[in-house]
Amino acid sequence: MAILQIGTAPEAGTGALEGSFRLFMRLVAVSCLVAGLQYWGRLIGYSDGGMSRFDLLPNYWQFASSALAVLLPVAAVGLWMQVSWGPVIWVVAAGSEIIMHKGFPLWYGERPVLVIAHVVVISVYVGFRLALFIKRRQDAKVVRTDSL
Repeated sequence: MAILQIGTAPEAGTGALEGSFRLFMRLVAVSCLVAGLQYWGRLIGYSDGGMSRFDLLPNYWQFASSALAVLLPVAAVGLWMQVSWGPVIWVVAAGSEIIMHKGFPLWYGERPVLVIAHVVVISVYVGFRLALFIKRRQDAKVVRTDSL
């Protein structure tokens, strides 16, 4: 196989849009890791003066906190590695927090800033995916001189 082949397509993911998407996903991964560590800190009694320790929480908070303490770091790893399951786990975790704080505010409290942040980040993700889909579709339609 030749090192340089004339007429080959550029490597996928080398454009500005792909680079921006990759950076966005890594920033979301870091935020998921931080949020997951915050949940772990609460559960083991490290933060909140030990008031949010697992054994002191009501059952509904025990379930939600332990699930998010696992889901968020796993989502962070998947988003950082850019594997297909990363965004799925992330949307499940973000959707869970949205449902917790919008659907059950008497149990979990209202956190409108968190809910808005999740909605904005999910919207940006969908926008990136649509832009990448359109770009890849246009790139596939481009007639190249080597394809004639």
